[in-house]
Amino acid sequence: MFSFKIINFHSDNGSEYVNKKVARLLGKLLIEFTKSRPRVSNDNALAEGKNAAIVRKTFCYSHIPQHYASQINEFNKASLNPYVNYHRPCLFPTVIIDKKGKQKKKYEYKNMMTPYEKFKSLKNAQQYLKEDVTFKKLDDIANAMTDNEAADLLQEQRKLLFKKIHEDDQKCA
Repeated sequence: MFSFKIINFHSDNGSEYVNKKVARLLGKLLIEFTKSRPRVSNDNALAEGKNAAIVRKTFCYSHIPQHYASQINEFNKASLNPYVNYHRPCLFPTVIIDKKGKQKKKYEYKNMMTPYEKFKSLKNAQQYLKEDVTFKKLDDIANAMTDNEAADLLQEQRKLLFKKIHEDDQKCA
């Protein structure tokens, strides 16, 4: 699912992430595994920000039963992830270090880009791609539709997903 090599995996301290199956898989793939400290939410600011801005905005706060996981995963793979990675702009900070050595982050409009554009802007970004992936292939995915078309498609697919979940729940009730 990822077009780049995964060399590190960081998670919060929840048991859904920290378990023997995950540890065994990451060890087998030679991926370094780190986890945040218990009850220190700042360790996971990036994940918490994504949860608030993307996950909860897409799926709301309500509980979705586990038997819908495969449908949610398929929606994420086909609709949500391509939209977020290729069409949803993010602000990336410029880090300024003052005289005392303290870092200050400044968010400027010129640093607004999609995660894919940010990835491409990295020095020697090609080295991080998987062997069978090229920027030409990824550019074709990114340029297949406009940002607005991608947002419309995401909303359409989201409505279909929740309609199906709602209809299934009605059958079970």
